[in-house]
Amino acid sequence: MTDAVRLVDIAVEHLDDVIRVRSRSFGPLDAASRDDWMKDAKEFIDGGRYLGVMDGDEVVAAARFWDFQQWWGGRRVPMAGIAGVVVSPEYRGRGVGSLLMRGVLQRAVDKGFPLTALYPATTVIYRHLGYEFGGGRYRFSFPAVGLRALGGKEVPVRRAGADDAARILELVAQAHTAGRTSGPLVWSESKVADWLADDDNFGYLAEDGFVVYNWEGGDLRVDEIIAGSEATARALWATVGSGSSIARTVSAYVPPSDPIHLLIEQEADKNAQLQRWMLRLLDAPAAIAARGFGIGASLEADLELEDAELPSNTGRWHLSVADGSGSLTPSTASSEALRLTARGLAGLYAGTPLATLRRAGLALGGSQAADAVLDTAFTSASYMLDYF
Repeated sequence: MTDAVRLVDIAVEHLDDVIRVRSRSFGPLDAASRDDWMKDAKEFIDGGRYLGVMDGDEVVAAARFWDFQQWWGGRRVPMAGIAGVVVSPEYRGRGVGSLLMRGVLQRAVDKGFPLTALYPATTVIYRHLGYEFGGGRYRFSFPAVGLRALGGKEVPVRRAGADDAARILELVAQAHTAGRTSGPLVWSESKVADWLADDDNFGYLAEDGFVVYNWEGGDLRVDEIIAGSEATARALWATVGSGSSIARTVSAYVPPSDPIHLLIEQEADKNAQLQRWMLRLLDAPAAIAARGFGIGASLEADLELEDAELPSNTGRWHLSVADGSGSLTPSTASSEALRLTARGLAGLYAGTPLATLRRAGLALGGSQAADAVLDTAFTSASYMLDYF
């Protein structure tokens, strides 16, 4: 790279360049998608969350990040959701992508995010930067007639609209707090209202749950469903299944542990889809303090962290967990510590068993007898419902 290649903040006047690079990376945008893309891009610019690499006066790479919160152990943790990472073909393999991503990581740190996550187009560059798999986005398919047969007619269900956004968010928070959920995103009330206002989406609301679904070709797709009781789960799934006279199949973004797998008589289609997403800790003490931990887990452990990209995470730390909360404080203890790379720390945070991390070389030392307690504290079946 030459001195003319430099990291910059993307501005409105750069967006035509960014779209050209994006087209070479992901394919062209149609007119409607371009309008939506431009609207979102200006929000990222205004928030200081859109960075690029320029060579001379031309943008040759760009990336942005969402201002998200993400559920971890039933608590909301601020998370920078990195998206739209594009590099012009003639600049790939020349360090431009790494320059860009290091700038994005530092900007997310400067903005106060303790976590970052992304869906990788390739894992190689992100692993070099300290990311590791955090969980999956699962899509299962069920026969519509099987859902229709679930009943629940005693549960009142009504159509939901934009005015119900606040109630939808309340139901999500209740479910994820009670279930000590890890992984799903927290959207703003305005984004939820836009989602519900979209005529292509069909929202239905019960006293303790909701469902939002839409047509996908000749079949149906559930984007999100929350139910606080068996009766409500049956009623909402049956509402979707009522389209079985037209739709043979209902696809749904739900976790592998969703009650629908136990309620419906038929097994989900064996060709389930999985998209893996990656996680990285930006501020290890803040990420630990914000997360919820397994109830009943109590531990005191020394950690030795190695983070080549973010040296503030590197060093000896003492981890305390009790009553569902945790803390990570500097330590000068001389006892042997559990040694974790940035990737190993991300894996542990996301609930990857320590035995797995050890076999992958991402965790070393410490007391293997303590691994079970650490696994219990960080236990998590992390998943997302949304792609960003």
